Amino acid sequence: MQIKKYPNAALENYSKILIQLGLVLSLFIVYEFMNMKSYPNPIKEIVGNYTIVDDTEENIEVKVLEPEIKPPAKLTLPDKIVQVEDEVEVIETLIESTETDETDAIVIDIDKDVISVVEEEEVVEDVPFMVIEDVPVFPGCSGNNSELRACFSSQMTKFVSKRFNAELASDLGLEKGTIQRIFVMFKIDKNGDIVDIQARAPHKKLQAEAIRVIKLLPHITPGRQRGRPVGVKYGLPIVFKVE
Repeated sequence: MQIKKYPNAALENYSKILIQLGLVLSLFIVYEFMNMKSYPNPIKEIVGNYTIVDDTEENIEVKVLEPEIKPPAKLTLPDKIVQVEDEVEVIETLIESTETDETDAIVIDIDKDVISVVEEEEVVEDVPFMVIEDVPVFPGCSGNNSELRACFSSQMTKFVSKRFNAELASDLGLEKGTIQRIFVMFKIDKNGDIVDIQARAPHKKLQAEAIRVIKLLPHITPGRQRGRPVGVKYGLPIVFKVE
């Protein structure tokens, strides 16, 4: 046995304390190790143009499908061939030719083959007096178309002036010295009769008087358009002064 430097020192008394201190230190180190956190390294952003090249090549396997060849169908022949007679009776039809020769005569049934054409009468509308081809003829007028037109207007004015009662205006209380105007429109039909008389006046009684006078007109030879008698429209102004 080795002799101690200090024989009076009792080191065995400190062994338990050292063991406990070592145990506490070990636990402390383990605790600190468990509380340690690991932080991921940040990835720096790459600035600039770059190209990613994929060096891997994918090999695609292509399978070639061979067409399926089916064996030909077997034909089965009947053991015996039986002949069947055709019992359907065929009726022959004789078609006569409709073509005619130059020497053939063509027979026409007048009652059946000839279609009567009815000519429709052309409807001519009424024509104004100023544009009619052949003007209506007032009784007593003669001459060419221009002379007949002037004579018609002159005779119409004279006829109305003699028969219109102008004194009716004073009886209606119209102011003396005023000019009264009445406009009359009528038609000379294709028979020469006076029809469709219309009048416009400042008073109803003057309007009725104008219609009364026009109804007294004699029969007039109708006007003609394209050689046919037609209706002719005529307008007549009646102007007078209240006395």
